[in-house]
Amino acid sequence: MLLGGVGLLAASLAACGSEPDKRCADPVSRELLPDSRCRSGSGSGGSGGGGKYYYGGTVSDGKVSGGSFDKSAVTRGGFGKSGSGGG
Repeated sequence: MLLGGVGLLAASLAACGSEPDKRCADPVSRELLPDSRCRSGSGSGGSGGGGKYYYGGTVSDGKVSGGSFDKSAVTRGGFGKSGSGGG
């Protein structure tokens, strides 16, 4: 019984904190873009090209900062889930 409880706890913690927030942004200007610009796969980014997902960080004045375009460079630490979703 104890083993099952530990497994359930581990699964619930992993589900909540394993993925950093992601937002679609222009990799050159860091301007926030609609998600459709990232999902379309229309190139590597840049002005006039498709966007890339930006992980973690915040949005201020329509630009992303404090995170990374490299998902593996962004970690979520601690217990529980914090932060806010981007739009």
